[in-house]
Amino acid sequence: MSVDHNGGANHEPELSDSLRTFGAVLKALRDEAGLTQEEFGPRVQYSAHYIAKIEQGKRFPPKDLVGQAETVLGPIAGRVLEAAARSLTKKAGLASRFRPWAGIEEDAISLYTYECRAIPGLLQPEPYIRAIFERYLPPLAEEQLERQVTARLARQHLLAERPNTMFSFIFEQALLERRLGGAEVTRELLDCLLDRGSLRNVEVLLMPLRQEDHAGSEGLMYLAETPDNRWLGYVEGHDSSTLITDPKDVSSMLQRYGKLRSQALSPQATTSLLEQMRGAL
Repeated sequence: MSVDHNGGANHEPELSDSLRTFGAVLKALRDEAGLTQEEFGPRVQYSAHYIAKIEQGKRFPPKDLVGQAETVLGPIAGRVLEAAARSLTKKAGLASRFRPWAGIEEDAISLYTYECRAIPGLLQPEPYIRAIFERYLPPLAEEQLERQVTARLARQHLLAERPNTMFSFIFEQALLERRLGGAEVTRELLDCLLDRGSLRNVEVLLMPLRQEDHAGSEGLMYLAETPDNRWLGYVEGHDSSTLITDPKDVSSMLQRYGKLRSQALSPQATTSLLEQMRGAL
């Protein structure tokens, strides 16, 4: 499998050594200060459970953690943590064939996504991510699953860190009706979609179950506008993916996306339907 709905892999991903190193450094500095996770967490405004996940290399450290930790642990510890943070790779755990597109995402000024298989990866809350990877075949070992979850959550920093990037997501209502993982997972997913759809630079559009004039017969598509205003495309399938750079081919994808945008529910109608589905659970 190429990206498993935005970033997973069917091959063994690279070990996230940098995440584990950062976690080990944080633990050593915390221990040196004589603080438990329960004492340290609130002082840096994170739960003890979340700190434990970071120290285990299972979570990407938030952007503000180093500065907050320096306030608690001192300037020398802050410099050590900053150095460890520089070694982190946000692409650890991503499929090798997806990494070029992940790099394009990092710099894009516009990102468009149409999905018909699963909710787009940038919009997936952790329970939904776990529901996907827990059903992956062949089955993943626990460590593999945790690396995949960590990698996908790490990609989502884009939504918070790139307020000037325009994000547009179109996906099929059927993906929500499926209730992957059960009612509780779907409830958290709907809450996440409503929250992220409220951001000024994020557009979330549902394609209704019945749409006789549907331009998505070619399947999923990803489009990105680069800082120099060039457009690139990306498609994927079972064990394959393609980066599309030919302007004519990308133009065709943009035309299809524009048509899909006009066929999907409006942002307001999408929000209304998401709220209705949330209330029905």
